[in-house]
Amino acid sequence: MEVKIEEEWKHALRQEFEQSYFETLVMHLKLEKSAGKTVYPPGSLIFNAFNHTPLSQVKVVILGQDPYHGPGQAMGLSFSVPNGIDTPPSLQNIYKEIKTDLGIAPPPHGNLTAWAQQGVLLLNASLTVRAGEANSHAGLGWHQFTDAAIRCISQNREHVVFMLWGKFAQQKRELIDMTRHKVLQAAHPSPLSAHNGFFGCRHFSLANAYLMSNGMPAVDWYLPR
Repeated sequence: MEVKIEEEWKHALRQEFEQSYFETLVMHLKLEKSAGKTVYPPGSLIFNAFNHTPLSQVKVVILGQDPYHGPGQAMGLSFSVPNGIDTPPSLQNIYKEIKTDLGIAPPPHGNLTAWAQQGVLLLNASLTVRAGEANSHAGLGWHQFTDAAIRCISQNREHVVFMLWGKFAQQKRELIDMTRHKVLQAAHPSPLSAHNGFFGCRHFSLANAYLMSNGMPAVDWYLPR
C-alpha cells in the first residue's frame, strides 16, 4: 500500500511501513471494509495528524487513545472533531481548563486544526476504529506504529512538550527522553476523571513557558471562531 503521509514522516518512519505488522494492519483494514464494516476516520484522514504537523515542526504532543467512533466525528486529530459536529465532553473540559489557565473563551466548535498547524501533534495511539466500538483497532498494530513515532520525536527533536493525560497516555513515558523534553502529566479530561487532577493542571501555560524558555515560539491556544 502506498501510504499518503507527509514526506518527513514518511522518511522517518519508513522502516515501520516495511514491517510485517504494518502489512497485516493494512490487510485487516481492507478486509473490514470489504466485509461492509464502517471504519473511522475516512482513509484520507488516517494520517491527518502527521500531515498537518511535520516532524521538524513538532513542539507539543497531545496523546489520545482512540479516534471517536460516532458518525462524522473522527478527523485524524486527537480530541478534535470537524466543524458542525458537537464538541465532545472531553474537549469541552479541555476548553474549560484553557479558559481557567489562559482566559481564552471556548470556541463554538471542536476543530483543533489551528493547533496542529502550529506544531501541536494531535496523535491518537490507534489511528482507526470500527464504528460504534471503542478501542476496536487497538490490537491491530497501530500502537507499535505510534510508539515508533513518539520515539522518533524523542530522538530527533529537542524541547518538545508531551501532554500525557490519563493512565494510558502516561504509559508512554518510557518512550521519551526526559532529559531532552518536558513531560506534563494529569488526569484524563473525560468527565469521569477531569476533577481528579486535570482541572487546574495549567498545562497550556506551562507548555508555553517551557517552549519560550528554550527559545521557541509559544503556541497560540486561541482557536478561530
